[in-house]
Amino acid sequence: MTKHDYALSRRGFCLCCLGGATIAATGAWLTPREAFAAAKSQVLIIREAAAKADVATTKLRGGVNVLVGSGGNVAVVTGKDGKLLVDAGITATRPRLEKALANIGPEPITHLIDTHWHFDHTDGNEWLNSEGAAIMAHPNTLKHLEAATRVDDWNFEFPPSPKGALPTRLMKGDEETLKLNGKSIKLRYYGPAHTDSDISVFFEEDNVIHVGDTLWTGLYPFIDSSTGGSIDGQIAAAEANIKMIDKETIVIPGHGDIANREDIKVWLDMLVGARDKVARLKKAGRSVEETIAANPTKQWDAKFGQWVIPPALFTRVVYEGV
Repeated sequence: MTKHDYALSRRGFCLCCLGGATIAATGAWLTPREAFAAAKSQVLIIREAAAKADVATTKLRGGVNVLVGSGGNVAVVTGKDGKLLVDAGITATRPRLEKALANIGPEPITHLIDTHWHFDHTDGNEWLNSEGAAIMAHPNTLKHLEAATRVDDWNFEFPPSPKGALPTRLMKGDEETLKLNGKSIKLRYYGPAHTDSDISVFFEEDNVIHVGDTLWTGLYPFIDSSTGGSIDGQIAAAEANIKMIDKETIVIPGHGDIANREDIKVWLDMLVGARDKVARLKKAGRSVEETIAANPTKQWDAKFGQWVIPPALFTRVVYEGV
């Protein structure tokens, strides 16, 4: 299956949906803090929107499925050991998720892996745990979920998650292999990338990998500097993904269309190019507003800047990290 076989609606929700709603008042893209001053919390907006979202199921390879429409892309594999989910989506979509999961098969929900701590990937942890899912993640995901965690660029502080939402099985090193449903499932920690908690989940026999928010296919990414993310970390994660896979690997991104190795290379070229252009302007003494005005991402905007994260916001995020 290629990404062109995979019909992903751009109505899928992600971390920075608020951006498109903030241009009308001023005629310019607002900073995250300005956006929150102009409207209610982005987190609440996303959760309210998710309550109305459709959830679509696409079969990939080897019994791996993807559910789209509840925050980040959710992978599902079912078998004799029950249903394994990669990421939990947003709780408000629970009725549609339950229906989609039931349509995949009658097996109980037994395992959940969080690719990182962000709410659009972990909001459903508690209800999935109540259905029987043991939750596994990197220790830094637990660190952020069990304590109040502030994301400055969203001007939002997440309260500690309830006990049922917390991972109870943590990776003991940078790599770990699980055996479930007759599959070898390799977990690998990137180091600080999009956040400081990002991991990949590789279904080795099927050659399908979920890379979480280390890839936003066809989109500029949000990078969470408040919890360890950086443009250099995002670049390093893309390089690691290219090394891990081959041209036949099906890549499930955190957001955006199903991808392949070539898509990650295009994404990497954009990240490196944008970082270098922004870094040169910052080194020359340009302020963040002057850097945005110089439009350093112009050559990539048509491909990556048409949804969710506009060029100005992406430039601001990169500027903060160089």
